[in-house]
Amino acid sequence: MFLTTQQAVVLPQVIRVLAEPQPEATLRLRLGELLMRLLQADQFVSYVWDPGQQCFGERVAIDMSDDNLRQYESYYQFHDPITHPLRARGRATLVTEIMAQAALVKTEFFNDFLARDALYWGVNVHVHVGGETTGDIRLWRTRRRGNFDQTDLALLSIVAPAFSAALSRCRDCASPSMPVIADANNALRLGLTPKEGEIAHMVTLGLSDKQIATRLGISFSTVRTHIKHVFHKLGVNNRTQLIRVIG
Repeated sequence: MFLTTQQAVVLPQVIRVLAEPQPEATLRLRLGELLMRLLQADQFVSYVWDPGQQCFGERVAIDMSDDNLRQYESYYQFHDPITHPLRARGRATLVTEIMAQAALVKTEFFNDFLARDALYWGVNVHVHVGGETTGDIRLWRTRRRGNFDQTDLALLSIVAPAFSAALSRCRDCASPSMPVIADANNALRLGLTPKEGEIAHMVTLGLSDKQIATRLGISFSTVRTHIKHVFHKLGVNNRTQLIRVIG
């Protein structure tokens, strides 16, 4: 396998990031930024599969529209002709191995979701954590850049086992028994109330709204209200941006 100079520099950085202790959402965000450089991708998104709810959630994304991704989460993931076959592979796979590009561009999924963010050529890898295929990496390129190739697949195949191990470590550390410590002074410095600071800290640990509600003994809607206030006070629009500000 021939690596470019940039790939030879970035690949060790990817492996190093995956070995560092950190919250899961932060891990996936940092990994996405490096993988976009490693594979010359234009967009990145990562989800966690919830087997109980039978849907993807806990999104982390780079250079994709938040509104468009919300549409994916509420509708298009249930009308997605490519992701579940990609998930079933359990290995790095080109989207074109699942569906010919000529067929994909005729679908509602492409025209009303992918095309809105100029996603054209894609590659996915879905990894196992605790026996479930629960973590994924989805990279996309615009049409002009051209499709991913076998070298890209080989690089993702190197990254995938380390990604799976890193997710497993993150989830062990984020177990319900783990105490959450929020810095009240730091919360005040950011203009947040102590409760908002505590919830914002939990978000950076990768906890879902439901997990936060369970841990704090408050309602799901109350958590969502606090997070909305945090977003407004910090001038961010989503969890990814929040992690960048305080993670």
